Amino acid sequence: MRIGIDLGGMTIKAGLVTEDGKILHKDAVPTEAQRHYTEILADMAKLAIKVCEDAGYRMDEITSVGIGSPGSCDAKNGVLVYANNINFHNVPVRTEIQKYINKPVYLENDANVAAYAEYRLGGKEMECFIAVTLGTGVGGGIIMNGKIFSGHNGAGGELGHMVIKKDGKPCSCGRKGCWEAYASATALIAQTKNAILDHKESVMNDIIGGDIDKVDGKTAFDAAKQGDEAAIEVVKKYTEYVGVGIANLINIFQPEKIVIGGGISNQGNYLLNLIKEYCTFEVYSGAKIGGIDIEIAQLGNDAGIIGAALLNE
Repeated sequence: MRIGIDLGGMTIKAGLVTEDGKILHKDAVPTEAQRHYTEILADMAKLAIKVCEDAGYRMDEITSVGIGSPGSCDAKNGVLVYANNINFHNVPVRTEIQKYINKPVYLENDANVAAYAEYRLGGKEMECFIAVTLGTGVGGGIIMNGKIFSGHNGAGGELGHMVIKKDGKPCSCGRKGCWEAYASATALIAQTKNAILDHKESVMNDIIGGDIDKVDGKTAFDAAKQGDEAAIEVVKKYTEYVGVGIANLINIFQPEKIVIGGGISNQGNYLLNLIKEYCTFEVYSGAKIGGIDIEIAQLGNDAGIIGAALLNE
């Protein structure tokens, strides 16, 4: 039995997870990220213990604790090197957690552990597997020969920060033209708002009741499915932005599978078909090279807990 912890800027989630990746019990507490890291990590440890006890298990039945965190991680030493949204700098996560829980503690980037969960529960071994998350930003994880690939320093796999448009839109990372600045849910919302302001007659405006602040990642898709021309154009352009990044990943890695998660992935085949259509013409050699599956991720918000729990080295 293992414990997985998903550390987020707003919420800490933890779950008791079986060896085959099934969550038996889970719970959550607010992160309150403005606090000192010792307080946040103490709450993480207490939540882990509570999840175990509430499920009717003893801590001596737990084999390990895994943590998925935003930012760059030194997995070997259990140190969170940098995470801007929780203001962690060179935080000794493993050492702090082991003050409360005398078990092996593993640490990895949150997008990496989510990708690892999707890979482990995907049903077959693959030489290369990639998960992309379209959320507030664009996250990603690369699994190579069954192991998380994060570069020599733990900071690799930041897929959202490859530039797809030189001198393009500013990104939160400080660069311009990053994939995240065009393909995240945040970017889609901005694109949708701009289209509504230019097309007041659009069905999109009806969906939000004229209140621009009610635009979300579904607005353009919902209107496009009703045949609204302005919305169709938003969706087409957005999925092309997503497709640019997917095509780049295919050209670089030629993975057996890419899965797409995050809130936007709820659009299912409607989203997938547009991305696949774009990639057919953008991937090197196009349709001449097959055998790459592009699918919707399956684990949703539980991926972080499951992937963290399954960490073992």
